[in-house]
Amino acid sequence: MPQNLPNFSHSVRLKYVKLGYQYLVNHIITFLLIPIMAGIVIEVLRLGPEEILGIVRSVHLDIVHVLCSSFLVIFIATVYFMSKPRSIYLVDYACYKPPVTCRVPFATFMEHSRMNLKDSPKSVDFQMRILERSGLGEETCLPPAIHYIPPNPTMEAARGEAELVIFSAIDALMKKTGVKPKDIDILIVNCSLFSPTPSLTAMVVNKYKLRSNIKSFNLSGMGCSAGLISIDLARDLLQVQPNSHAIVVSTEIITPNYYQGQERAMLLPNCLFRMGGAAILLSNKRRDRNRAKYKLTHVVRTHKGADDKAYKCVFEEEDAQGKVGIRLDKDLMFIAGEALKSNITTMGPLVLPASEQLLFLFTLIRRKIFNPKGKPYIPDFKQAFEHFCIHAGGRAVIDELQKNLQLSAEHVEASRMTLHRFGNTSSSSLWYELNYIEAKGRMKKGDRVWQIAFGSGFKCNSAVWKCNRTIKTPSDGPWQDCIDRYPVHIPEIVKL
Repeated sequence: MPQNLPNFSHSVRLKYVKLGYQYLVNHIITFLLIPIMAGIVIEVLRLGPEEILGIVRSVHLDIVHVLCSSFLVIFIATVYFMSKPRSIYLVDYACYKPPVTCRVPFATFMEHSRMNLKDSPKSVDFQMRILERSGLGEETCLPPAIHYIPPNPTMEAARGEAELVIFSAIDALMKKTGVKPKDIDILIVNCSLFSPTPSLTAMVVNKYKLRSNIKSFNLSGMGCSAGLISIDLARDLLQVQPNSHAIVVSTEIITPNYYQGQERAMLLPNCLFRMGGAAILLSNKRRDRNRAKYKLTHVVRTHKGADDKAYKCVFEEEDAQGKVGIRLDKDLMFIAGEALKSNITTMGPLVLPASEQLLFLFTLIRRKIFNPKGKPYIPDFKQAFEHFCIHAGGRAVIDELQKNLQLSAEHVEASRMTLHRFGNTSSSSLWYELNYIEAKGRMKKGDRVWQIAFGSGFKCNSAVWKCNRTIKTPSDGPWQDCIDRYPVHIPEIVKL
């Protein structure tokens, strides 16, 4: 008997109806202008040369009218160009690649966990279950102080990690771009949980002998979304300071924040957070336009934290034994979802085509007036972006965003592979993901990239970049020696 195949005709018809609707709405101005222009051309062709000359002669313009009109046009053009925001370019960036000696394979991590928590086998089992489902691979790295048994998270070791990560990233950036220390006008360093005195920015200024009048900013306590907050701050500063370069450094120092207690909510970050950092060179100089990789088009910041519940999603505290660590609250995913909704609502009108904006508007009106409990319409952001860089905070974060934004496996590939290879590198994870896309040779001129970051508070921040030129596959970078192995299959559970 013939097999009963599913009837695809209905879904195929709906697909082409949607494509036709999108094409019609997105090109509605063109469709309206074509008949108008055709009518004008037909009318001109119908008139004879003498009639056309007669119409031209009938328009009487004296010198005063011409001068006034010219002045008005020049005045409007001047106001427009003076009020237009300066273009911000991403010249290049560099990601820190930890040495092989800092690797923590699963076996090593669990062996150290058993030794450090020998009085709490339940905590060891909990960490093992988290690691099995984390999506991390065998090559993630922790700083040297954490490899000791027991760990030795001293202030000296923490500053040593900061110098290693930050200086390595800046050195690589300066080598790639050729920028000199005297060319840097703005310096921004974001590190959420390690804020020493002297500051990290002072450390960088002293190391590279930056100018005495440099504008430096040290951001702390802003979680994994601080990288895009730094980009937003740099954009604002570059708007008011012409002909300038800005370096943004995003990192998280693991050494002083490694938890050695037994509370599960505070043991979770030990399983996910790993070494990492990135340095980014931004410019508003016109001469950098041609060599820059990307142009910044939008930055959207959303802070969903009006109550204590939101503020307490991610925070540092002491447990009953006086051990300090990062606590991840059970309401984290719910608050993150609320922050994402607010961010999408703000981002949508800025980037979505008219067809998606109309559907979103009609659905919103229907829910507000007719059916408040109706399902909200999630816009198809694939029409606005070719690439997505979702903060590699954990497998659950990536899964939820892929589901809610209806993304394909390829759209979230960079995020999953970054989590597998480098772990959760906090605010710098977005740059490892962007470098993955480049290393795969997928970044073409005109492509748009949406970076989405989540952080404590609870914040959801977005940045949109447009590719200035087709990016050649880089010969260096964190993926240099392993990109050919990726993507890899990541099982739901890795039995340890």
